[in-house]
Amino acid sequence: MILVYAHKKNPRVLYAFKQVFTEMLKVPVEVTTEVPVFIEHKGPKMSYAPRPLGNEVFFRNSSLLFETGINEWNPKPSELDGMISLFPVPEPSALPFDPFAASFYLLSRYEEYLPHIKDKHERFAAESSVAYKAHFLQRPVVDEWALQIKEILSEAFPEFQWPDRTFTFINTIDVDNAYSYTGKGLMRGMGGFIRAMTQLNGREIIERISVLLGLRPDPYDTFPYLKSIQEKYKVPTIYFFLLADYGLNDKNVPYTNPRFRRLIKGIADYAQIGIHPSYGSNKKKKRLADEVQRLGGITHREITKSRQHFLKLTIPETYRNLLDLDITDDYTMGYASQLGFRAGTCTPFYFYDLDLEFMTPLKIHPFAAMEGILKFYQKMDASEALEKTLPVLKAVRDVGGTFISVWHNESVSENKLWRGWRHYYEGLLDAAHSD
Repeated sequence: MILVYAHKKNPRVLYAFKQVFTEMLKVPVEVTTEVPVFIEHKGPKMSYAPRPLGNEVFFRNSSLLFETGINEWNPKPSELDGMISLFPVPEPSALPFDPFAASFYLLSRYEEYLPHIKDKHERFAAESSVAYKAHFLQRPVVDEWALQIKEILSEAFPEFQWPDRTFTFINTIDVDNAYSYTGKGLMRGMGGFIRAMTQLNGREIIERISVLLGLRPDPYDTFPYLKSIQEKYKVPTIYFFLLADYGLNDKNVPYTNPRFRRLIKGIADYAQIGIHPSYGSNKKKKRLADEVQRLGGITHREITKSRQHFLKLTIPETYRNLLDLDITDDYTMGYASQLGFRAGTCTPFYFYDLDLEFMTPLKIHPFAAMEGILKFYQKMDASEALEKTLPVLKAVRDVGGTFISVWHNESVSENKLWRGWRHYYEGLLDAAHSD
């Protein structure tokens, strides 16, 4: 157990130390404000205060963890000897910055509570983040800081045994559109056929007719292939299903379609599943509740995992809505336009509600890469995308973290839009599972 002396103990302090020590370094931690208790403790310990008590391992604090409310902060990012730092502090201190305040700032998504420019989907833009502006978005800096803290304490307490962190790869699939042509209903099917004829798209007309006549498989029905890859690499896989009512940005197969329902039940037999809350549900809690209930009704299982469609995340409202529906794990934390770590970490962490000042039971699983980022925002082909992603994968491996990737069933279809992208998919999985 690590004992921490702090001159004050509050929810922010407890959260920051729990995330760094318990969640990242896998060791229990206790915070005390009692000086005699700290002095008498014989195991590993450190102080976090304005000034040291004696000759102990001492981290000077900034004021962020001892405030309440949300204030304008300039975390003053810089780099020293290859280490990114935020919230600089004067000497003496074990590090020239406050890693606990820095971790809290990134994990709580403090900057997303402040005034900021949103993108066209009303999302916090990657380009607005301190990580993007200071060029450390593709580094899991919170994990790096945790390992640096571990190293400092290991030097002071060499007899203490630290658990090892183990690299993990998690494969996730968003099913925005289970089928390209089948199961859409007569009106949508006719609309698609007329559109293809109007555009003189002969290839699509032939493909559409062939699929509807059962002469060839639907191009988006890549689920047998995805299952074979899951079995080949023995990779943990989670599917997120969109079960929305039809809308401008919600165009999946109707949730009442028997084939679609059989697909969901079949996948639930060999993979984990979660809800993919619709674009339209982000501001309509009743709609979100309906969609969660639909998935639970199809699978006859409790639904505890989610990832927002279009990564449409508004903090704290989105997370509060999920908590109200007993969602325990969310996988939305990432950017639509940039690779990397939105919260500065590749380790799951708990959502801290800054408005209410408490740690919630909702666990956030940050993802690092999504094929759509590279294809649509970065305008890369599959080979370029793999080359761009591998350094991010290595950064996660180097800290023993969890690399979560985001795919869509249609992106491995090898149709004209996604031709060659199975190379990226399998190349990343192969790299993740190589020595």
